[in-house]
Amino acid sequence: MLHTGSWHPKIKGEFMTCSNDATVRTWEVENPKKQRSVFKPRTMQGKKVVPTTCTYSRDGNLIAAACQNGSIQIWDRNLTVHPKFHYKQAHDPGTDTSCVAFSYDGNVLASRGGDDTLKLWDIRQFNKPLFSASGLPTMFPMTDCCFSPDDKLVVTGTSVQRGCGSGKLVFFERRTFQKVYEIDITDASVVRCLWHPKLNQIMVGTGNGLAKVYYDPNKSQRGAKLCVVKTQRKAKQAETLTQDYIITPHALPMFREPRQRSTRKQLEKDRLDPLKSHKPEPPVAGPGRGGRVGTHGGTLSSYIVKNIALDKTDDSNPREAILRHAKAAEDNPYWVSPAYSKTQPKTMFAQVESDDEEAKNEPEWKKRKI
Repeated sequence: MLHTGSWHPKIKGEFMTCSNDATVRTWEVENPKKQRSVFKPRTMQGKKVVPTTCTYSRDGNLIAAACQNGSIQIWDRNLTVHPKFHYKQAHDPGTDTSCVAFSYDGNVLASRGGDDTLKLWDIRQFNKPLFSASGLPTMFPMTDCCFSPDDKLVVTGTSVQRGCGSGKLVFFERRTFQKVYEIDITDASVVRCLWHPKLNQIMVGTGNGLAKVYYDPNKSQRGAKLCVVKTQRKAKQAETLTQDYIITPHALPMFREPRQRSTRKQLEKDRLDPLKSHKPEPPVAGPGRGGRVGTHGGTLSSYIVKNIALDKTDDSNPREAILRHAKAAEDNPYWVSPAYSKTQPKTMFAQVESDDEEAKNEPEWKKRKI
């Protein structure tokens, strides 16, 4: 599954993608069957790690990617082997960093983390963040952050639970990272936002299917202003719409492709599940109880050995073992006796004699001489 796609800012026929195969690839429109280059993010131990978002720098010479282990890695576009910059704990591991964006001067990088933070980085000293703002909840793996066209402001959106408030656009000053303004958008989460550099207008997409455009009558160019100056036509009855919502093709649950969840949020959800967070029961000691098998083992041979060891009946005398059932067979004949009830003679068994009587009845030549 692909996570992000981005066009090269200078070369019109080149674009970039990142996906779940733990690679970032650049492509050319003229040759769609073969990638131009492949970048492979790695952990500090050299293991694969999945990138969640990627972007070009403003001049197109650098490629930045944020990964699921919380790291941010930046490559030179023409050198695919080792990253030029690598910060391993930019955001909390296991959270999906949803966006990375370069400033227009190319010196600062903004990252929107799944740990509800927004951070600024100076790529000339890529060893610690310049600023960090917390308390910006996000529930979507594609929440954006972007710079204003004059490079003085940074803007991002926030997410809310349904019926628990309004999604907001939050503006920070780039040099001091102080919150200067926020706009309540609607009673749903702000999923995507874009500050267009030429139109100087902000486009916002929300979780309830609305798309809004914010503009300034004096500073904005064209775009929404072309629609505002026009007088509204009287709508015909056939052209009226009950709901002006935009529904994406795969928004319905039956068509939605399952997305890989971040490990932290999945663990939090599993902790609330009483079945998944249940402590396993200890093994049964001794014989089984409550429908559980005891500790004699799960194989057939161990079961047979256990039952043989428990069988205490002594059948050393076969005659006594047969005669034990003689009375029950005589009172309730079932198998053989009814078939021969008219022709079978009466069964007679020899009486058991003691050893002393046997010794008396023995002939003289068999007696032991003392």
